[in-house]
Amino acid sequence: MLRDKFNRVINYLRVSITDRCNLRCRYCTETLVPFIPHGEILRYEEIVRFVRIAASLGVRKVRLTGGEPLQRKGLPFLIKEIDSMGLIEDISLTTNGVDLADAVEELAAAGLRRVNISLDSLKAERFAHITGVDAFDRVVRSIEKASAAGLDPVKINTVIIKGFNDDEALDFADFARERSVQVRFIEFMPFGQESLWDRSRILSSAELEGLIRRAYDLHPCDDAGMGPARMFNLDGGAGKVGFISPMSSHICRACNRIRLTSDGKIRPCLFSNVEYDVKALLRGGAGDAEVADFVIGAVKAKPERKVEEGAIRKCQRSMRHIGG
Repeated sequence: MLRDKFNRVINYLRVSITDRCNLRCRYCTETLVPFIPHGEILRYEEIVRFVRIAASLGVRKVRLTGGEPLQRKGLPFLIKEIDSMGLIEDISLTTNGVDLADAVEELAAAGLRRVNISLDSLKAERFAHITGVDAFDRVVRSIEKASAAGLDPVKINTVIIKGFNDDEALDFADFARERSVQVRFIEFMPFGQESLWDRSRILSSAELEGLIRRAYDLHPCDDAGMGPARMFNLDGGAGKVGFISPMSSHICRACNRIRLTSDGKIRPCLFSNVEYDVKALLRGGAGDAEVADFVIGAVKAKPERKVEEGAIRKCQRSMRHIGG
């Protein structure tokens, strides 16, 4: 079993397979941040090898992210290769949903279990403003197709920004109830465009929960799992809402994850600029045992808690580079 020095079990690996994305969400990336050269992106065989080594150490959950993972060809092949190991119990995907509808059945057949779809507005014009693309209807269609394909649960990731989309909080709760999906409200974090970031625009999870409780009785979920979201059942349907609070609280105590960036860096903590270059080992002839020891060392370096806001703002690469 893989543990860090604070005895947290690390069984969840988030793998960014590309930094390419077909959206330009304002809170995610600076518009002028260059893409990583193709030759520096991990090849699928390198990703599969790393996942296999991580699985031998106790990793049981893998989430594929980007950028936008559907921008990279051959994604069903990668999912099938990971699934065929017989060691990973849960393979999931984080996507913006723009191109998911046409691919979801093939992805599910390859072994995909669950999907998270980013959606920050239920208003088409507002969606286009925040993402730079008029694709709202395509995302909604992807949500419908993911549910129909048996991916369960379908989770919607929603970043709430005060003065921008906080007026849609109850609309998203209604959306969760009516479509039997999970909407997870995420506090605004200091990534992306400098001109957009302002701490006064954070709507805390506590404030947001209070807004939702004006219309719904919220009941804590018994099956919320080990993730960072506090999940609640909504009366009157199978939908759920959750609150992820990276800015208003330290959610580090239960953290069970590490990240592999698209250019081959192990990142023990999202909110730190500390990275470990495992690509050099994967491409330098290192054996599996050496790579495994490297992973163990990186996990041991995982901090007890995230750095404070100012350091987060200063140290971050683009979220496209880190992996969503």
